[in-house]
Amino acid sequence: MNSYFLFSCHEACPQRYNRGVQEPRQVVVYSRKGCHLCEVVKESLSKLSRRGGFIWQEVDVDSDNQLRHQFNDEVPVVFIDGRKAFKYRMDEQEFLRKLAS
Repeated sequence: MNSYFLFSCHEACPQRYNRGVQEPRQVVVYSRKGCHLCEVVKESLSKLSRRGGFIWQEVDVDSDNQLRHQFNDEVPVVFIDGRKAFKYRMDEQEFLRKLAS
């Protein structure tokens, strides 16, 4: 299984970490190459990420047999802080609402 890591500045740069500032939300999109719906969701996430408040990453379900089995017919799937938020399509306004909650 492929592993992926998110860098957190407060671990590497404790002198710069401000405990009063909320950590950005973690967003993961499970997708695959050649998936039009995946491209649309990734485009939206790229655009919305310019506003801040979250960090997102893509995981290719075809890079791991377990992920392929789990998400094969559901891509793209978007998780916010480890909770499934969207499958197939993602409404930007609904995403922002979920991100704020």
